[in-house]
Amino acid sequence: MIPVRYFGRFLCLLLLSAAAVAQGRFAPGTQPFVTVNAPAIALQHVRVIDGTGAAPAENQTVIVDHGKIAAVGPAGSTAVPAGAQTMDLTGATVIPGLVGMHEHLFYPSGGGIPIYSEQAFSFPRLYLAAGVTTARTGGSLEPYTDLNMKRLIDAGRMPGPRLFITGPYLEGTGSIAGPQMHELTGPEDAVRTVDYWAAEGVTSFKAYMNITRAELKAAVDAAHKHGIKVTGHLCSVGFREAAAIGIDNLEHGLLVDTEFHAGKPPDVCPSQGVTRAEMGKLDIDGQPIREMIADLVAHHVAITSTLAVFEAFNGSRPPLEQRFLDALSPESAISYLSSRARAPGGEDAVSAQGLRKELQFEYAFVKAGGLLLAGADPTGNGGALAGFADQRNIELLVEGGFTPVEAIRIATSNGARFLGESNHFGTVETGKQADLVVLDGNPAARIADIRRVRLVFKDGAGYDPSKLLDSIKGSAGIH
Repeated sequence: MIPVRYFGRFLCLLLLSAAAVAQGRFAPGTQPFVTVNAPAIALQHVRVIDGTGAAPAENQTVIVDHGKIAAVGPAGSTAVPAGAQTMDLTGATVIPGLVGMHEHLFYPSGGGIPIYSEQAFSFPRLYLAAGVTTARTGGSLEPYTDLNMKRLIDAGRMPGPRLFITGPYLEGTGSIAGPQMHELTGPEDAVRTVDYWAAEGVTSFKAYMNITRAELKAAVDAAHKHGIKVTGHLCSVGFREAAAIGIDNLEHGLLVDTEFHAGKPPDVCPSQGVTRAEMGKLDIDGQPIREMIADLVAHHVAITSTLAVFEAFNGSRPPLEQRFLDALSPESAISYLSSRARAPGGEDAVSAQGLRKELQFEYAFVKAGGLLLAGADPTGNGGALAGFADQRNIELLVEGGFTPVEAIRIATSNGARFLGESNHFGTVETGKQADLVVLDGNPAARIADIRRVRLVFKDGAGYDPSKLLDSIKGSAGIH
């Protein structure tokens, strides 16, 4: 029996212990950003866009129980568990957490220098604040750093999305990407690289612009033996060649496909400026493009949309946001703004013409039965920032002809499907992880509301996006 004089102290310790158990999955580096962390939560009177492609459902209640979605249904008939934390979200919309499929944990250092700096502090927070709860990196420059970040996030020691790490770039001889990439010396080197990094824990690989067909085939075959998929930002190898080899995914879409370049030598990457000028003359409804799309669909090759990084090369696009400038270091902001000022603008610029062509291609690809994914690709001239560019990509998909509901599906459940994780996340459905984004407004009526993030749930814990963004002000571009 506890002596009476110690009972108050014991009760205090008991309560503190219970609180620690309830919040034990979050270390001090994460806990300040978690504002909703009850065992059971009821999001009431929300509009639900569930990511399946179904029409928005009005006045719904979403029940979260111990990190999973326990129920989704009409507010008037969906029972709220006793003791649940209830939140009246009238006027707000719930969508699935975004599944970003071309993300990076690095950013251009600026000044035209082909060096990219790792953003281990700012980018995970930027992604999460923007509603990206799952991210596949689209190639790593510091793969050990990326793997260690994943482990820290999984352990609750730092905030960030659920990460799927792609290994170091599989690049061939003659890379223009700078000294941070290993250049393969042949097919045997490709196999060694894949085997090594698969053992280290990466879950995908990305082929790059100067890889040869022999190196690509060796890498794809080796990766598939590990049960790992391969994507590619290709140039030396055309899309249909890559599909025949067995690649699983192609990044960026038509604007990087060189197979239509007249006189292209095998295994050689032609000038990007020349090929993009040629793209402007291609007819999306013409037989060559239609046959290429049909071939990709037949081989089950997915395409990743990265519209925001292309748009950033137009001097008059995208809309310049204060939150974007606030996130960047002063030096990074100056570098981007200088690049933007030098870039030709307007709808007649080559960049605008290319963007329109890419939008047409992606729309045609989906309508032909292709699986379209979406991601930010925070590279280029720095205008596509982690998280913010994922949101912008959704807006651009709508600009290209997709409905808001279709665009949200592309950015959520399609990614989960490609990753083989559809049973766990990607849609707002009973039994799945509670990866949810609460938006002020209605993106089905006004797609710009995709940026109005009020709360982000990952595994049932609600993160405050304002606190996450405040914590990285002036940091992006530095660390």
